[in-house]
Amino acid sequence: MPPALPPLSPGVGPLPPGAGPLSLGPLAFSTVGDAANGLLPFGWDVAGFQKWTLIYLGVSSLAFVVVWLVGYVRR
Repeated sequence: MPPALPPLSPGVGPLPPGAGPLSLGPLAFSTVGDAANGLLPFGWDVAGFQKWTLIYLGVSSLAFVVVWLVGYVRR
């Protein structure tokens, strides 16, 4: 049987934010001003992000209702 692995030191852990090759940025804003200061992904501004979010939510809600109505009519 192989010997047990030595315990990890307290300094060993996950990589800090921004250290990995696939890090995309922060996962949350710490203040309201973060979004206004240009921390949105892909260079978006707040108005454009809000507009496209509302369009996505509207289209997905419409698709949800259509699927339920088609299922109800076919039943």
